[in-house]
Amino acid sequence: MGRLTNKVAIITGAARGMGASHAQLFVEEGAKVVIADILEKEGEQLANELGDNAAFVKLDVTNKENWEEAVAFAEKTFGPVNVLVNNAGITMTKSIEDITEQEYRKIVDINQVSVLLGMKAALPSMKKAEGGSIVNISSINGLVGGAVGYTDTKFAVRGMSKAAALSLAQYNIRVNSVHPGVIETPMIVQEDAKDAVEEFAKYIPNKRVAKPKEVSNLVLYLASDDSSYSTGAEFVVDGGLTAQ
Repeated sequence: MGRLTNKVAIITGAARGMGASHAQLFVEEGAKVVIADILEKEGEQLANELGDNAAFVKLDVTNKENWEEAVAFAEKTFGPVNVLVNNAGITMTKSIEDITEQEYRKIVDINQVSVLLGMKAALPSMKKAEGGSIVNISSINGLVGGAVGYTDTKFAVRGMSKAAALSLAQYNIRVNSVHPGVIETPMIVQEDAKDAVEEFAKYIPNKRVAKPKEVSNLVLYLASDDSSYSTGAEFVVDGGLTAQ
């Protein structure tokens, strides 16, 4: 038996990158996974690759009705939801002088408000399942400073996870946040960014960036019953970067 046998999971932003890594590992560990993303072609392709225990649903994480439809799809396809991984997000590196109100509100909607909408939408289904685990993907910028907008929302995800954990413990629902450092995704291994990333890696105590699966292994732990007494906590996977 896998560590997620009999679990039904929704993973957002799962069509590619870290989300796809989470989805693949979850299926390997016995879960039935709903790949939720706005990227239809990539999401459907991944679901086909992962087989009968994966299905794709188009989801705009900023849209309340979309969330309700995604949870209904999960229940109809696989059953009540046990696991929610709020992985979708965007980055932005503008300074406080340059960022516009419209840009700021966009990153807040995608990185922060979507997490609230996802937890609220999944709650009735998790109650049916008599418990569950919510894993909210934040960042090391939810622990230390960085770009305005991105940092703000990642701190908010961390705080929201703690508040939700206290509120939902009565339903046997756990809520934790994950804080990745620099991860080897397609975006950072492109030729125009590769040299800069390799130079930055010298300042990481472990002297390298992380593989996506190293984050997925932590997400798997939090989704599984192995972490049954962990809630309201932040879990860091950054090679020691924030310990300095």
